[in-house]
Amino acid sequence: MAFNEFLADRVSRFFDEKRIPFIAKKMMGGLCYMIDDKMCVGIIKDEIMARINPDIYEESLTKHGCNEMNFTGRPMKGYVFLNDEAIDMEEDLYYWLQLALDFNPLAKASKKKKKD
Repeated sequence: MAFNEFLADRVSRFFDEKRIPFIAKKMMGGLCYMIDDKMCVGIIKDEIMARINPDIYEESLTKHGCNEMNFTGRPMKGYVFLNDEAIDMEEDLYYWLQLALDFNPLAKASKKKKKD
């Protein structure tokens, strides 16, 4: 199992309850939630990857269970990994998902690759 399916159900339920249209795509060895054609959150193994406002990034890293996302070997500002300590309780998970959702309209979409 590349990603925690129970966690995926919890994330999907959050977006469904808020009536937020999303696309869940398998990518990068996990599951990525796309909102408005932009990466919002993802699940890799048992962790959430959240794309949050870079203005609150440093403060967020001081919270329990929140770590730099260093998927590529170096930290990416505005992206965090959240382990069980940060997302075990539903209200905690929803807090982080809401931060990612709030930032989504401000986030830049990745450039589309041209098909030959």
